Amino acid sequence: ALKWLRLAAAQNNAVAEDNLGSIYVAGEGVKRDPVEAAKWYRKAAEQGLADAQTNLAKLYLAGVGVQPSTDDALHWLRLAVAQQDAEAENTLGVMYLNGQGVQQSGVQAEKWLSRAAKQGLASAQSNLAKLYIAGAGVPKDEGRAMFWLLKAAEQGDADAQNNIGVMTLNGRGVRQSDKRALRWFQKAAAQGDPEAQYNLAMMYRNGWGTAKDRRKERIWLERAAAGGNAKARAVLRSGKM
Repeated sequence: ALKWLRLAAAQNNAVAEDNLGSIYVAGEGVKRDPVEAAKWYRKAAEQGLADAQTNLAKLYLAGVGVQPSTDDALHWLRLAVAQQDAEAENTLGVMYLNGQGVQQSGVQAEKWLSRAAKQGLASAQSNLAKLYIAGAGVPKDEGRAMFWLLKAAEQGDADAQNNIGVMTLNGRGVRQSDKRALRWFQKAAAQGDPEAQYNLAMMYRNGWGTAKDRRKERIWLERAAAGGNAKARAVLRSGKM
């Protein structure tokens, strides 16, 4: 596959160039090389391929393979969103949400995240829900947040599943239910989400929606800690099991 991609990329095939860039980012069958990835993304982006424009923008945001530059990231993102690229819209929305390279604006974040969410992008649906939960520059709306979380969760988005668990446990935007919260935490934890794994451990510790189970509590705490969850690490260090 790599051989044919290189042949196609050598003939200026933009899709092949974009795919080749992604291969070098991931190190699939080749040594990971972000600089080489940026080269191929740029070739495809300059031909107008929205996916490559978004991928190149993300490298500029992360400073991977290129010098970090929000200006360059915005340049390529704006070209991609002009083509209604959902991933670009989501990325731009997050930039407005965090004030990264642009003036922080909940209204602009809502605009771009909504566009991506309506195209079915799970990460955008989850991000839009968080915006409504926090009321960051827009009115808080937990009912609307739950609507988008469910859309994302149906696509298997672990972050959304965890947040539904939190909201269900606390009766926010939905009827309170320990048992339903437990099921959502289990779904997200099984996908490796460290926050959900910690939350699931706490369910077993406190007997919320299930019988208390110190063995399962420890299993999920250890998995959460291995995934970088600071709260799980603190509990394990304390020895209060």
